[in-house]
Amino acid sequence: MPIINMLSLDLHNKRVMIREDFNVPLKEDGKITDDTRIRACIPTIKAALKQSAKIILLSHLGRPKEGYPDASLSLLPVARHLEQLLHYPVRFVENWLDGITINPGEIVLCENVRFNIGEETNNENLARKMAALCDIFIMDAFGTAHRAQASTEGIARFSPIAAAGPLLVNELNALHQALKNPARPMVAIVGGAKVSGKLKLLENLLDQTEFLIVGGGIANTFLAATGKPVGCSLYEPKLVDDARNILHQAEMKGIQIPIPVDVVCGKSFSSTTKAAIKNTDKVEPDDLILDIGPHSCETLEKIMKSAGTIVWNGPVGVFEFPAFSQGTRRLAQAIAESPAFSIAGGGDTLAAIAQFNIADHISYISTGGGAFLEYLEGRVLPAVAILETRGSNYSIQV
Repeated sequence: MPIINMLSLDLHNKRVMIREDFNVPLKEDGKITDDTRIRACIPTIKAALKQSAKIILLSHLGRPKEGYPDASLSLLPVARHLEQLLHYPVRFVENWLDGITINPGEIVLCENVRFNIGEETNNENLARKMAALCDIFIMDAFGTAHRAQASTEGIARFSPIAAAGPLLVNELNALHQALKNPARPMVAIVGGAKVSGKLKLLENLLDQTEFLIVGGGIANTFLAATGKPVGCSLYEPKLVDDARNILHQAEMKGIQIPIPVDVVCGKSFSSTTKAAIKNTDKVEPDDLILDIGPHSCETLEKIMKSAGTIVWNGPVGVFEFPAFSQGTRRLAQAIAESPAFSIAGGGDTLAAIAQFNIADHISYISTGGGAFLEYLEGRVLPAVAILETRGSNYSIQV
């Protein structure tokens, strides 16, 4: 992989612009409710600080309208929080495009890149203007690597040197280990509401896995494809044929897709609705399938125990409701106890990991949502592709 690693470069006294992903949830008072993404960037910043670099940090936050700065989406709270985590001053700069005066060993966080017109369309003039502010550009935000934007792909094209930060390198290495050279058998878990959003992912995984586990609304569509009743559960009638085709392809390739044999139903989508365990052929017309049942859990637990690699994206039930959390809880615990190399990504997956307190038992937790999915789908990530192009003729590589 011809990507330059930041850790191999001399950063001393250099203007080092680092694109991070500080897109964190904020309350109305500016309080950060989950700082996982900020904490993940700390090693990169400290590595640059150790070399007395002039550190310029970039990130987006939310989806503001370009050209209209929105105080509720300012990165100022991130700057203050970052100071606390680093125990080191972080200077916040609102107007930075026309130039930044910065000293060696200083950290500057620039205001939300999406306040600038042309950011999301990857405007060349904007990208060049950003690139002119640095001697070295470091792409460290895997969560935005699937977007060709001015602060991700654009700067990397026009900066004197473009490299990957430790966080991005670790993400790519973990994904490479899981997908390109996996220990066998490989198990992929794909949960979520709709097959339509993950159809390409499911099709791509058919060429890589020995076990493909579907959960949530996706599993309901597959249940319908096998002729099982799904009541008034969330599923996609128009994609039943696609699900049936995936099942056929899996059978032809010798891949197992374990369809639930029992489920946990309720009469309404509510945390207070009464839970009833039923065999999948006993689902009633007014039932909502909200979790998998105990026999289906046992099947998944056995698969996790024998796995060599586990890729996890999405829960198998409505784990936010206590009565319908057991399927995802038992799956999470089985992954945690498995000797397999495990990688997990996606917002709901990370929420489940936090809820069931198994983070220390997952081999690698991805900070990317959409980027994680697109990588699993086999798509090219523009911000990674440009780093490969820039690094192909560079002598110091990852």
